[in-house]
Amino acid sequence: MSLDEALQRLVAGAAAHRIDRTETVGTFDALGRVLAAEVRSGLDVPPADNTSMDGYAMRAADVPAEGTVLPVSQRIPAGVVGQPLQPGTAARIFTGAQVPAGADAVVMQEQCEALDGSVRVNTVPQSGQWIRRRGEDVMHDAVVLTAGTRLTPQALGLAASVGAAELTVWRRPRVAVFSTGDELVMPGQPLKPGAIYNSNRFTLRGLLQAAGCDVTDLGIVPDRLDATRDALKRAAEGNDLILTSGGVSVGEEDHLRPAVMAEGTLDLWQIAMKPGKPLAFGRVGQAIFMGLPGNPVSSFVTFLLAVAPVLRTLQGMDAAGPPAQLLRADFDWPKPDRRREFLRVKLNAEGGLDLFPNQSSGVLTSTVWADGLVDTPAGQPIARGDLVRFLPLDALVNR
Repeated sequence: MSLDEALQRLVAGAAAHRIDRTETVGTFDALGRVLAAEVRSGLDVPPADNTSMDGYAMRAADVPAEGTVLPVSQRIPAGVVGQPLQPGTAARIFTGAQVPAGADAVVMQEQCEALDGSVRVNTVPQSGQWIRRRGEDVMHDAVVLTAGTRLTPQALGLAASVGAAELTVWRRPRVAVFSTGDELVMPGQPLKPGAIYNSNRFTLRGLLQAAGCDVTDLGIVPDRLDATRDALKRAAEGNDLILTSGGVSVGEEDHLRPAVMAEGTLDLWQIAMKPGKPLAFGRVGQAIFMGLPGNPVSSFVTFLLAVAPVLRTLQGMDAAGPPAQLLRADFDWPKPDRRREFLRVKLNAEGGLDLFPNQSSGVLTSTVWADGLVDTPAGQPIARGDLVRFLPLDALVNR
C-alpha cells in the first residue's frame, strides 16, 4: 500500500471519531492547544494612532525646512492622552504614546535638537512618518485566529492583544502507550545478556507530549497473550488512541496481533515506505489502535508521517503535514529503493543538504543529527545538485 493511500484510510478512520468536547482555558495556559472556536477582535489594534519612535509629534506643514524651531507645548509618555496639538508647536512624545489630535508626523529624537522649551527639527518630515495608524494591525471584529489553529507563543500574544483572556479549545487527545518484549529494560536497570534499553518508549512518549497529548504510559508488557490482552483493555478505557511499537508480526512471541484481534479489530498493512513498512491499525473498544514498527528510526518516522496526521484530525486540524521545501542535495544517492524513502539529512552552511552516512533503521543517532527528511519517490536516484523535497523535523513534530 502506498503511504498516500494509507494516510487516506487513517485520516478517514480518525475523522469518524473526532474529539467532540471543548474546554475553556486561560490564554496564559493555552500553549499547544488547538482552538475549537475562532477568536475575533473586540477592538482596533492599535486602538488609536501612536508613535513607533521616541521623538516629537508635529504637523509636517509647520516644518518647511531643516532647522525649523518649534516650541514644545506638552510631554506625552506612553499611557497618557495628550491635548490637541496647537499649530506651530511640537509635543515631546515617547514610543507607544497616542499621537495627539492635530499632529500628522513624528520626528525621531536623533533628528532633533532639544532647546530650552523648544526643539530644532533637523529634517523635513513627511506626513504620516513614524505613526502606527489605528487598526493597522487588526480591525475591530476581524478574525485573528481560526478554529483548528494550534496555539503557538505568538498566537497567544495575538489573542492577548485583542483582549482574549480565555480561549475555547478542544480537549487534549488521550493516548495510552506501552511496549511489549521481555528483552526490554529501562535505563538504570542492569542490562543482562540479550536485553536492550527501551528507547522507543521515550521517543514515542516525547512525540506524544510534543503533539499536545495527555499520555498514559502503561510501561513494558510481558510477552504473554493474557498480559497483552489485559494491557489493551486498560489502555482502551477513556483513551482516544492506543500506540505501541513492535510485536505485530506472526512470530510465536508476538502476542500483540492476536491480542488486538481478540479485543477488537485489526488491519495489518505493509506500507511502501522506508524506513518503516509494517503498520497496524484498528480499534479496541472506543479507542483507535496503531502499532508501529519496532526499529527505533522506523518507529520515529512512521509516527511523524502516520500518527501525527491522526492526532491532528482528532483535534479538528488539517491532517496535512508541512509543505515540502525544494532544496539542493549535496550528496549522491545512486541506488534508490523500490519503496518511497525518507532520508535523514541536515542543512549545511551553503544552503544545501548533507546526508547522514548510515541510513539504517536502527541508527537512532541519525534522528538527533538530522534536522529534516528528504522525501524521495520510489526508484528515484539523487545526484549531487538535484533539487529534492525537504521536510523539516521541527515542523513535522510540532505542526
